[in-house]
Amino acid sequence: MTGILWLRRDLRLADQTALAAAMADGPVVPVYILDDETPKHRRMGGASRWWLHHSLASLARDLEAAGSRLILRRGRCEDVLAALAVEMGTTRVHALRHYEPWWRNAERAVAKRLNLVLHDGNYLAPAGSVTTGTGGQYKIFTPFWRALQAKMPPARPAAAPAQIPAPAVWPDSDPLTDWGLLPNRPNWAAGFDAAWTPGEHGAQARLSAFVAAAAGYGEARNLPGVVGTSGLSPHLHFGEISPATIWHAVAGRGGSVATFLSELGWRDYSQNVILQFPEYGAANARAPFDQFPWRTGDAAAADLKAWQAGRTGYPIVDAGMRQLWATGWMHNRVRMIAASFLVKHLLIDWRRGEEWFWDTLVDADYGSNAVNWQWTAGTGIDSNMFVRIMAPLSQSEKFDAADYIRQWVPELRDVPAPAIHDPDLMGQRPRGYPSKLIEHRDARARALEAVRQIG
Repeated sequence: MTGILWLRRDLRLADQTALAAAMADGPVVPVYILDDETPKHRRMGGASRWWLHHSLASLARDLEAAGSRLILRRGRCEDVLAALAVEMGTTRVHALRHYEPWWRNAERAVAKRLNLVLHDGNYLAPAGSVTTGTGGQYKIFTPFWRALQAKMPPARPAAAPAQIPAPAVWPDSDPLTDWGLLPNRPNWAAGFDAAWTPGEHGAQARLSAFVAAAAGYGEARNLPGVVGTSGLSPHLHFGEISPATIWHAVAGRGGSVATFLSELGWRDYSQNVILQFPEYGAANARAPFDQFPWRTGDAAAADLKAWQAGRTGYPIVDAGMRQLWATGWMHNRVRMIAASFLVKHLLIDWRRGEEWFWDTLVDADYGSNAVNWQWTAGTGIDSNMFVRIMAPLSQSEKFDAADYIRQWVPELRDVPAPAIHDPDLMGQRPRGYPSKLIEHRDARARALEAVRQIG
């Protein structure tokens, strides 16, 4: 029987359980549907769409090399799949399971009309499968991670098939260029090409480069000025590589590899959170924060724009926000600093930051984005306390961010260390670089007073 392979955030051929199952049935029709209707306000942001274009182009080439094709269609998933099934004379659809609330809704809708067979493979363990001794769901990461480790290692990854059985007649496909996923007028993604190689081969190259340095991850990951992180997050988000592939390549390398593996575990944890709390990207997990006095109005709006543009007067924050705009990515340590600054220094609702990251990150992931923002804001089920206010200036010096700042904030290129971390204080702020939106001491006092108002 001809089967349809419904692709979403699983754009790979290796270790692809849905593809393997579809091949066992007979000829396979791989299809990607650009569905902007089902996610509604959660349609992919601009940076993700740039990545998607290149990832689909890469996958199409790989499928052609295996004697297959990638079919592109646009519209609501259940309608497109139902129509395609009629064209192909089939009712069976294979897909990897997804946990974003809109994809779970789509899976239910497709299952009402077709024989939808869901498989696992985008996470170390299926969300909801790591349970407490009484069968409940974990809400706190540390016990979740301990329980997940007890299930590890994951099964060894399967190789990509050399040949994929094709149908006798192929259905029509949209040209990828007709979807308009790439920006123009202006091309704000011009710097993305130098930073990234989307697709399965790019993911494998990133993993190969990281393996040799994985043992030093625990320390290097906190240093913005060095390449200490894996750079695999967008490849993982789009499913161009499986977490099992990464686990088996990295585990046993010694040093602080366990710290890196726990980050893979955090990714699984975020899916468990959104499975329990589908609205986690928009609703405070801690009810008292519904009464928090977030700043609004013109002054707050101006501060938000300054934060987005990397014009806060805090060099480490500005470097991160400019790196984000130039490359679609930000160093993880700097993400925490920049997010904390928005929420606690500027008292701007964490959801405004989450929305900006959703649009500008190439690895924008509903679960990870929501869990990380609520952790930083102190609003999450497992989160940093709001009263723990990160000091961006001392963080910058502690993690030796001088070279990182010089790379992304050219106005400060000639400012020597240690003045580059706080040029205002040291009297070395160059013309053209903004003064601080607010002094750290004043911001801290304001934030503590605000949180007192909600008890």
